[in-house]
Amino acid sequence: MKIELEKVGKRFRGEWIVKNVDLVFEPGQRYAITGPNGSGKSTLLKMMCGFLTPSKGKVHFRQAEQKVSLENAYRQLAYAAPYIELIEELSLSEAIDFHCRFRNLQNGLETSNLIELLGFEKSRDKQVRYFSSGMKQRLKLALAICDSSPLLLLDEPTTNLDAQGSEWYANLLERFLGQRTLIVASNVPTDYAMCEQVVDILGYK
Repeated sequence: MKIELEKVGKRFRGEWIVKNVDLVFEPGQRYAITGPNGSGKSTLLKMMCGFLTPSKGKVHFRQAEQKVSLENAYRQLAYAAPYIELIEELSLSEAIDFHCRFRNLQNGLETSNLIELLGFEKSRDKQVRYFSSGMKQRLKLALAICDSSPLLLLDEPTTNLDAQGSEWYANLLERFLGQRTLIVASNVPTDYAMCEQVVDILGYK
């Protein structure tokens, strides 16, 4: 699926966070959106997946040159970010089962497979509320990266991860990305090491 941003801008309290963004994200390519903290990376990513509505301009989704509605496009993307909340009253296995009621995992993966990939076998029945911030981030990443959708968007993926967790993220992404489109918003080079194309958000301030 192709994403086209046409003169996109977002204004908050009279100040433009980003403006006049003209970008095309082609299917199967790997992109990084970089820039310092507070520069608008997350804002741009949220507009691209429908979490925010642009103050100006439009975001277009196309499949084989046919327009795709935002509602249908949302079903074809997976999104992970530190600020996305998990249902903390659920256990780990319940959280994954709940996710799988609405989304499909890759290649026949099931709840037990995902728990094994996470390395959380001993926490299978633990409520998510008792997870550390790093464990929660791993769960968010695993649900997105192992999703079967053709478009993967990751916002600051190694936030709350230690060195071991960052290595786990890189290995998981290498194993399950495949030919999907990848867009990573981050100012940490290891987060987007797989990306061939880099967009500097400061060019749209």
